[in-house]
Amino acid sequence: MSKEFAFTIKSICFDENYHPSNNTRITTNFANLARGASRQENLRNTLQMINNRFNSLAHWDNPNADRYALELEIISVDIDVEGKGETFPTIEILKTNILDRKTNKRIDGIVGNNFSSYVRDYDFSVLLLEHNKDQATFSTPENYGELHGKIFQSFVNSETYSNNFIKAPVICLSVSTTKTYHRTANQHPILGVEYEQDAYSLTDEYFAKMGLEVRYFMPANSVAPLAFYFRGDLLNDYTDLELISTISTMESFQKIYRPEIYNANSPAGKYYQPSLKHQDYSLTRIVYDREERSQLAVKQGKFTEEQFIKRYQNILDQWAANYAVV
Repeated sequence: MSKEFAFTIKSICFDENYHPSNNTRITTNFANLARGASRQENLRNTLQMINNRFNSLAHWDNPNADRYALELEIISVDIDVEGKGETFPTIEILKTNILDRKTNKRIDGIVGNNFSSYVRDYDFSVLLLEHNKDQATFSTPENYGELHGKIFQSFVNSETYSNNFIKAPVICLSVSTTKTYHRTANQHPILGVEYEQDAYSLTDEYFAKMGLEVRYFMPANSVAPLAFYFRGDLLNDYTDLELISTISTMESFQKIYRPEIYNANSPAGKYYQPSLKHQDYSLTRIVYDREERSQLAVKQGKFTEEQFIKRYQNILDQWAANYAVV
């Protein structure tokens, strides 16, 4: 068993007053929404979308559709590789907290939801592109995603994680535009209709190395399935309100990030292939620069290569070779 790296956690509220800190990943979706002339309106409208969606799904004992409000925390995770107190920003996730206005109680939501990572930027925007630059057919490098997967699992298995969070993370992302999904007969009261596909996407395989399974569900009044990545039992380990907190948050973000899929004017059929070239969709009133985000991902991937991968190469290689996945 290799020595464990030390993780530290920082938390900041994602509300209409949110300002990205100087050391945040600038490709993160939160930072993108919180820049420019429309920043406060962007944030206010995003949070209103999330609350409206939450109340539409948590409709019981909620006649005016205003019983609940979500409070969101951006959780930044830093790693200390050498144990000398010098850290590198590793993972950024989102924690949902539910305010029940009827009882005036706060209820824990789910940790995970959104997921961003400097090492993933390196893997997808530097390593993978360079590996396929001169190849006729697409492939992944040897041991692709192994280091990132082990770092993530090390964090989730750490004392730092268990001291701060009760349940395992659930990450909710867009379905892949390279795969076709088919509707099944399985239907969950909160998650909705389950979809399946015949082969995993590159993202699915990448998250599998993080110790996460995937299932695809299209909730009531949604127009496309979402991909849920989880440990354990997604349908039984979490309460209805916890699941609703993830759906309402991440579906709202996806309507902003990928309106062609998640704000389409007609719902997914029995067989469904998502496409960002789809034209029949509506735009939200929230400004989001998708092209800028892609450009920044490359810059941050190269930063990670220099400041983390190359800098700690020997330590990381030895640690990954000896790390025993629980």
